[in-house]
Amino acid sequence: MGDRIKVEKPLVILHGDEMAQIAFERILEQFVKSRLDIELVEVDLSAEQRLTSNGQVVLEAIDALKEHGIGIKNAGMTVNRSQLDEMLAKFPQVQEAQLDKLATKSPNGAIRKGIGGNITREDIEFRNLTSVRPDWVNRDIEVDTMESGGLDFSYSELSDATGVAKVMFVGSSGDPVELHRRTLKKGDPWMLATNDLDDVKAWAHRFFQRALDEKRDIYLGLKDTVVPGYDGVMRAAIEEIYASDYRDKVEAAGLKYHYELIDAQAARIVSNPPQRALWGVPDNVSGMKLYKLVQQLKHYGLPERKANVSISRMSAGGGDQYGSYNTPAPEDGIIKVIMDGEEKHARTVKSNDPILFMSNDRESIKDWVTQVFRDAALYKKEVYFGLKREFVNYDEVYSSIILEIRKELAALDTPPPSFMIMRPSRQLSKMICDPPRWGLYPAQNLDGDIFSDISAALGGSLATASSVIKSKDGTLLFEAPHGTAHDLYLRYLETDGKEANFNSSALIFAVANALEELARRESNEPLATYAEALKAALIETVAQCTITGDLKGKTLTPESETVVDMYGFLDAIEGNLTIS
Repeated sequence: MGDRIKVEKPLVILHGDEMAQIAFERILEQFVKSRLDIELVEVDLSAEQRLTSNGQVVLEAIDALKEHGIGIKNAGMTVNRSQLDEMLAKFPQVQEAQLDKLATKSPNGAIRKGIGGNITREDIEFRNLTSVRPDWVNRDIEVDTMESGGLDFSYSELSDATGVAKVMFVGSSGDPVELHRRTLKKGDPWMLATNDLDDVKAWAHRFFQRALDEKRDIYLGLKDTVVPGYDGVMRAAIEEIYASDYRDKVEAAGLKYHYELIDAQAARIVSNPPQRALWGVPDNVSGMKLYKLVQQLKHYGLPERKANVSISRMSAGGGDQYGSYNTPAPEDGIIKVIMDGEEKHARTVKSNDPILFMSNDRESIKDWVTQVFRDAALYKKEVYFGLKREFVNYDEVYSSIILEIRKELAALDTPPPSFMIMRPSRQLSKMICDPPRWGLYPAQNLDGDIFSDISAALGGSLATASSVIKSKDGTLLFEAPHGTAHDLYLRYLETDGKEANFNSSALIFAVANALEELARRESNEPLATYAEALKAALIETVAQCTITGDLKGKTLTPESETVVDMYGFLDAIEGNLTIS
């Protein structure tokens, strides 16, 4: 094999969980450690390590990225309530009441905010894959969402001064109790949203009864892992009703019930629609986007995708549900937002009603929009923003910043890229049903999560897209946009490792991109050649129709496909790895 390539700068490696981690460890051994003389700064971000370190490893990851500037992140679990209970039982020395939120929440938002980074995701340019085009016309799928509550019925405004915003609760005692506080700067948007849990329960009864009446399989989607005090509260109430009043009836009718995180579920349903289903998305903001998309798909079908899709996610400010304070109301009472002693908004809530308070940083928004325009100009893309500015003051700040940056670019004699501002529902429909050849779709965090998963699934697989987190100071964190592949991991364990099924394309691509950037920064020609060869070997392997099971039937020549497991796929890539 010859001498290993010497690399001067360290590379940060953030480990994850489950099947993705099994693959990542093999990739590092096969394509990094055995071929490069490189220092790896490794941080274990597995769910168990985050718990037992009380979130300290997340801070270590942020510090490592800030110090060294380039990293690769693997997918990690975001634990739900039952998974957390299992881990607490496994580690009895850990006291839940003393845990930092970083110990149990997804580390992704904290890392993105910690390094001030936003996400860009796009398809990997495989030349032998066809986009997924299921037959959607006249498909019997209906989306059911709530008509009240949530962000559509929120209160939002722009902070008129720099100061401290407090979320206060007044219950039966009559004494105000501070639930949460955060510093806002002048011009920062903030929002308070609540949902009536009685309305949620009434919707659940109507939803399940409708599925029974219309004999439809049932799909329910929320983001309970990231927003446990809001979506998690709704999921618990809905599923309690299902278990007590409808499960037996649903099973007796021969129908199926499926719960999944809304981003993964949206990708699964759009790319592989069931024959007859009722899709429940109680959050009306996400629900209406998906309702309109499904109506359009049923009428017109899916067009052939002739170009890659690029999605930019605003995440550095932590400015949507991902960076929110969310909790059920402790009892009947009044929830208030106080800014430097002045009451800005108040509303009545009942015990256990979900409460969500979120804000964003205007400067972070400006950094993101600047990055969007810079990327669009560099890669000759048209920009399609999705904003609900006429209804939500929170979104108006984005619109003003877009115009502000346009003027700044014009003053520098730099023409801004072509762009449009549209409703988020129209943005999603355009991306899926009317895609231009070179489109870049900027979205806030939750929308971006849903949109990018749908786009990746239609591109062939969640493993056929690339993802990078870019910060203003130049820190780059490359990652795979998919999850940990929990179902594949369970099968791996059940078979004692004999069935190792996983598409490692996105992880390989992340590794190659990170090495490519390292080579650029230290003018390391041998490393640059190796990184380019690794990408080429991945592309060539799929071009030769050597694929993993998730891509079966998705190549241009399905009769020539050879389906292999994870190890066979990696070995095939190594076999195609030629360095001139």
